[in-house]
Amino acid sequence: MLMITMKDIAERAKVSIATVSYVLNESGNVGEDTKKKVLEVIKELNYRPNLIAKSLKMKKTNTIGVIVEDITVFNAPNIIDGINENAEKLGLSILLTNMRLEKRVSNNQNDPDLVKQIIKKIMDELVSKKVDGIIYVGLHPRDVTESIPETDIPILFTYCYTKKQEHCSINYNDEQAAYEATNYFVSKGHKKIALISGHIDSMSSHSRYSGYYKSIKKHNLLFNPTYIKTGDWRFDSGYSLTKELLETKDLPTAILAMNDQMAIGAIRACNDLGYRVPDDISIIGFDNREFGAYYSPKLTTMSLPLRRMGLLAIETINHLISGSPTDSNKLKTTLSCELIERDSVCPPNGLS
Repeated sequence: MLMITMKDIAERAKVSIATVSYVLNESGNVGEDTKKKVLEVIKELNYRPNLIAKSLKMKKTNTIGVIVEDITVFNAPNIIDGINENAEKLGLSILLTNMRLEKRVSNNQNDPDLVKQIIKKIMDELVSKKVDGIIYVGLHPRDVTESIPETDIPILFTYCYTKKQEHCSINYNDEQAAYEATNYFVSKGHKKIALISGHIDSMSSHSRYSGYYKSIKKHNLLFNPTYIKTGDWRFDSGYSLTKELLETKDLPTAILAMNDQMAIGAIRACNDLGYRVPDDISIIGFDNREFGAYYSPKLTTMSLPLRRMGLLAIETINHLISGSPTDSNKLKTTLSCELIERDSVCPPNGLS
């Protein structure tokens, strides 16, 4: 079958090639009758535009490369869903690459040279496929400056960031989220609030600890170091550390766990030791994982704006590609989290 060209359409419709181009690109000044006639011929000839030739001419493919450090991590699907949704609205295509960083480098994620080799290979492949820009989705919030090779096309980071001023990043405010969660406990009458953190070297752990401490100081509550426990983000650490908290003489009435897995571990420990949640101990988690809504009691938690991060990421990279002016203040965007109120928090015993 011969390839149908704009010249074929023009001859059949008895118009100029320029007129056919105007109709295809929805530009120029073409009368409705002429436009209708050209569209009928396009349908009749089953014309398909040569997108490769068009992209070479326009020097643009309307394709965005999306590099995900690990697609199996809970944050990735919602971010990617937001990217895809807005890409469709903007007429953009997506080339998705899963680095499988967690499995490929295991405990060497902090080795910038090793990670940089993997990223460079992926970025080179995407550039060779003529993507207009790249969105990089991190495994967890951290500085990835040393791992990212230089590139001539726009690049945006989400769920991670770089220190380079020219790089865009879209993240959420961990410190503010922990501050608001602790404030919520205080609003319910709690004064003895414990904290189970994630890994000690995690940026999220540090930020969430800062938010917790900021709220404790603001409300003039006594800071009790024995209420601070360092976990590892897993159910088992939430379980064992809550048992430690409940074996102290001065029991807390509330526990802020830095993720939902540890929060569910905390609830299980309370149940096993004969404490009722929330009647005896109130608990708040982080991340708004799906299982929290089906546990008993249903878990109150801080929801991360993951889908919104994806929506904004594709919108922002599209602005960068088109050369639209970007406010320098918007190069580093920080979104707010949302408290999801369920059944794991109530006033402490003796209060109403």
